[in-house]
Amino acid sequence: MKKRVTVLMGGWSAEREVSLNSGKAAARALEEAGYEVSVVDLQRDLKSLLAAIEQTRPDVVFNALHGRWGEDGCVQGVLDILGIPFTHSGLLASAVAMDKPTAKRLMAAAGLPVAEDRVVHRREVLNGDPLPRPYVMKPLNEGSSVGVYIIRENAPLPFNEWPFGEFVMVETFVPGREITVAVMGDKALGALEITSDRGFYDYEAKYAPGGSRHLMPAPLPEKDYAEALRLGLEAHRALGCRGVSRTDLRYDDTGDEPRFVVLEVNTQPGMTSTSLVPDIAAHAGISFPQLVAWMVEQATCDA
Repeated sequence: MKKRVTVLMGGWSAEREVSLNSGKAAARALEEAGYEVSVVDLQRDLKSLLAAIEQTRPDVVFNALHGRWGEDGCVQGVLDILGIPFTHSGLLASAVAMDKPTAKRLMAAAGLPVAEDRVVHRREVLNGDPLPRPYVMKPLNEGSSVGVYIIRENAPLPFNEWPFGEFVMVETFVPGREITVAVMGDKALGALEITSDRGFYDYEAKYAPGGSRHLMPAPLPEKDYAEALRLGLEAHRALGCRGVSRTDLRYDDTGDEPRFVVLEVNTQPGMTSTSLVPDIAAHAGISFPQLVAWMVEQATCDA
């Protein structure tokens, strides 16, 4: 008997449109893989979520939500209470990975290389640079590079467009190349390099047509490619992730000795057939329907 899968998508975070794309693509692939699929465009209304769960009676929830409230442990907690298995990481790992300062402390404690950072009130930034320029400003708990800015020499501060709270993470800018590693269960699937004519892999570069290019496998020396895979898997483990995750790295090859810096772990990476993780999986011989089917079969909860 085929499983009933309810795909949660949409939500009300800054990544709503990205989530809708992930959810629709995952639903199509799950139907192709033989599952009975329902889709729910999640609203900020717990009663409607509970009603949708009661109506669709899922054996598994495929969580295609991105950003706050869907990726940070909130929905995971509801599903734990209901005892319904769901894809991706559990409540604790989801909450930890979404909170950048906490995630970085745990990764540093595990011996992973991370950039120097400070969490400061926005007032402090306005009163003077908290780190030498160039540095990076980012919200404490957003994804998809939402609200991330590189503050270069003579650049203005973006506080006229900063709806992300009173506190800001400022981080030493790491030059070099954008590398991302997909992890599936207990295995790193591969490492991909992202290039963009924008010079920075920001929200527009990620989602605008032609905004970026994927180089798979990442054109790295063999030992450095192996190191990227190791770092991706260790970051996944350090935060207690399960299922599929994606770890973003910087590969600084601008000095005498190349080095990696771990930027963050995405517990619910984009899930369209052309997204980064499915692209890496395809190179490993795993089709998009096979990938999402594996995620459904591995789904669990902490009830």
